[in-house]
Amino acid sequence: MDCIFCKIAAGEIPAYKVYESEQALAFLDIHPCAPGHTVVIPKKHSETELDAAPEVAVGVMQAVQKASAVLKEKLGPVGFNIGWNHGRFAGQAINHWHVHIIPRNTGDGGGSMHSIVKATGLTVEEIAKKVCL
Repeated sequence: MDCIFCKIAAGEIPAYKVYESEQALAFLDIHPCAPGHTVVIPKKHSETELDAAPEVAVGVMQAVQKASAVLKEKLGPVGFNIGWNHGRFAGQAINHWHVHIIPRNTGDGGGSMHSIVKATGLTVEEIAKKVCL
């Protein structure tokens, strides 16, 4: 497979590891948005979270938790933005599921998750009729 993240997980490409488990690997992003910007990947290839086996998804989220704790202890940010881009339209540049942990500090100029997209169109009630149980 010609996937850069699979090669990093296999040790074929070096990375600055922040945390590693049997299921996942957390390493520093080579194009960071903030000091300590970390990427967490499943070691087993999946294009998105929908393709990952449930135990792999759990392993990735546990790695996000552990890596965030390391970053909090070592760098002392006041918060984090944590999330991922699903699909090219949403900004997924590498077709291997990866979670970004972006440490946040006072005055860094960043925004919240709500600053990514502005909702238009349907009301929350209309959406609820389509997706809720």
